[in-house]
Amino acid sequence: MQSRALEILVGLFVCLGVAAVFVLTFRVASINGITNGGTYTITAAFDNVGSLAPGASVKLAGVRIGSVTEIRIDPKTFQAMVTMAISDKDDNIPTDSAAKILTSGLLGAQYIGIDPGGSEKSLKNGSRIQFTQSAFVLENVLGHFLVNMTSKSSTAASAPSPAGGTSSGQRPLSPDHTSSQ
Repeated sequence: MQSRALEILVGLFVCLGVAAVFVLTFRVASINGITNGGTYTITAAFDNVGSLAPGASVKLAGVRIGSVTEIRIDPKTFQAMVTMAISDKDDNIPTDSAAKILTSGLLGAQYIGIDPGGSEKSLKNGSRIQFTQSAFVLENVLGHFLVNMTSKSSTAASAPSPAGGTSSGQRPLSPDHTSSQ
């Protein structure tokens, strides 16, 4: 009888663990099952969206006001067109606002940050944000840094030093002196 009660207790504990993982998964992913009110749609064009994905947050002053619903390529400009669903509660975003792709922490998930402008007019359903800043892609920056470092080191190895010698440590030969090396 004791083993049966222990099995039921362990089963109950496992079910609670699975339920906790399920709840945490939805909280971390910022998925809201029930929306409080409606949404309106706005778009923005970016040269590079990095690892931004549908479902990513849209934040204004650090507060989540919506989410990314779609990312596609504009066939004419070859830019990434990002569609965002913004809560109706946040319907006073100025038309001259800027959208930036930001990263949570050093290597965290990417989201869109809205910097409000000063216009009296507000974005409406179907509006497009004109001012955008693409994602900061760490791999591109590291690649540029490495290319610059290798080109500087190869140029420095063959360039003469300010003291008249070369960077390899050898002194140039003068016409009336021979090298003693």
